[in-house]
Amino acid sequence: MQTAILRFEKLLLENGTYFPTITQNILEERKPGKWSKKEILGHLTDSALHNLVRFTEINYLEKPYQHRPYNQIDLVNLNQYQEMDIQELTQLWFLLNKQIVKLMKSVDEKVLDYKIVLSDESVIDLKFLMTDYIEHLEHHINQIKS
Repeated sequence: MQTAILRFEKLLLENGTYFPTITQNILEERKPGKWSKKEILGHLTDSALHNLVRFTEINYLEKPYQHRPYNQIDLVNLNQYQEMDIQELTQLWFLLNKQIVKLMKSVDEKVLDYKIVLSDESVIDLKFLMTDYIEHLEHHINQIKS
C-alpha cells in the first residue's frame, strides 16, 4: 500500500501546479460525446468526494460495506465544472485528495481487508478499492495531459 500512496502523492504534487497552467481553450475544448479536460478534472473531484466518504464509512458502518454508485454525468453537469475557475477547481480536487492520502496513511492493516459489495454483487476489499482509485486518478490525469 505504501508504494501506491507514494505514487498518489506524486500525482498530486505534479498536477496540482500543472493543471492551472493549461490554457483555457485547451481546458474547455469538447469533442463530440466527450468531456472537456476541465470536466474530467471535475469528474475526478466528484470521485474524490465519493471515495473519501467510502473510505471513511467502511470503518464504522455494518460489514460487508455496501458500495453505492453515483451518476457521474449528472454530477459533472450539475456542478458546472466547465464554467468553474481552474484555480478553484484544482484547489478543490487537490484538497480532497490530500485528505484521502492522509486517510490512506492512517488506515489500519486489518481494515484494508474489509469486504465491499459492489452493485453487481461482486465482492472486493478496501485495499483493492483504494489502489483502484489511484489507478483511476492516474488514467484520467493522463487524459488531461494528452
